[in-house]
Amino acid sequence: MKYDMNSSEMTLYPTGHIDSSNAPAIEKEIMEIVDGQNPNSLILDMEKLEYISSAGLRIILKLTRKYGENLKLINVAHDVYEVFEMTGFTEMVTVEKAFRVFDVTGCEIIGAGANGTVYRIDRDTIVKVYKDATSLDSVKRERELSRTAFVLGIPTAIPYDVVKVGETYGSVFELLNAKSFDELMIEDANNLEFVAEKSMEIAKIIHSTPAPANLPSQQEIAFGWAEMVRPYFDEQSFSKLRMLIEKIPDDGMMIHGDLHIKNIMLQNDETLLIDMDTLCEGHPIYELAFMFNAYKGFGVSDPGEVERFLGISADTAYRLWRRSLEIYLETNDKARLDEVEEKASFIGYLRVMRRAIRIGLDKTEDGRKLIAACKEKLDGLLTRVDTLDF
Repeated sequence: MKYDMNSSEMTLYPTGHIDSSNAPAIEKEIMEIVDGQNPNSLILDMEKLEYISSAGLRIILKLTRKYGENLKLINVAHDVYEVFEMTGFTEMVTVEKAFRVFDVTGCEIIGAGANGTVYRIDRDTIVKVYKDATSLDSVKRERELSRTAFVLGIPTAIPYDVVKVGETYGSVFELLNAKSFDELMIEDANNLEFVAEKSMEIAKIIHSTPAPANLPSQQEIAFGWAEMVRPYFDEQSFSKLRMLIEKIPDDGMMIHGDLHIKNIMLQNDETLLIDMDTLCEGHPIYELAFMFNAYKGFGVSDPGEVERFLGISADTAYRLWRRSLEIYLETNDKARLDEVEEKASFIGYLRVMRRAIRIGLDKTEDGRKLIAACKEKLDGLLTRVDTLDF
């Protein structure tokens, strides 16, 4: 049997079948290897194990007694995993199921964000592929957040599988005949009213839902943004910037954190949210700020950025933003709409500026232009805005 040693951790690679005919010999071989090397922890990589009987399970039981929580079974095939689950081994030892492998080469991209890209695999299936190769915890977290939102009555698509895509991971969603709202807008700009109404309908559902304790605070996240842009402002300006964030009321409600037409799907006349890894607790001004960014703010130094992101013209995107704001605030009073837009844009430009700094755009000419444009907007807003509440 092949094995690897990494410091005091050993990985064994059982293959084929383990049944009554070969279990004694396999057990003898395993015990000779582990007793000879004396590892502190043991991993059984079962990628090539096709079958295990009760005789094989007795070997695993002996290893469980020997190593306890320092034993782990990984890459377990579906049929073998069912045996472990049915017999209770998944309650005694860490058993990690093997991931299906997806190839997204040539697949349509229906959305892209800071954390990943969403591909359509076929008519009924989409997969969100995370950018970070160490993203398995993020995939699992989004899965749990989606379930949490669903249980709380927020219409969302729940990922039903985790897959490997190249060197990273993805979440698989079943969305039968679904279209994203940006697809609806690209097909026909006259869908603007429908898209705005449905988007704000789902926004109000989220914003009236009390946030569970496991959600991060968007205000705390915003304080981090403020600290990152601090070197660009004098002491007086930065003090007011931070004060404006501090004074945003904490109403304990949920926000999606990335609500725009790429993250809302229409499936059989039902509106569903996707991309739930940004779910937070916070004031609705943050949600409006993120919407403002998608429809206008990202184009602060280059209006073409909005069109590249959404697939619709910058003018259409801004009309969608204003109509959405009218519906959300239940008013068409221009002064009121302008007031709330200014407040949303303050958070929006802060976020764009911070992101540009965080990813190193301050080292490029275009990035410095973007940061300067955001700072100019924030400097002007700091003279006019005294509260971000509305």
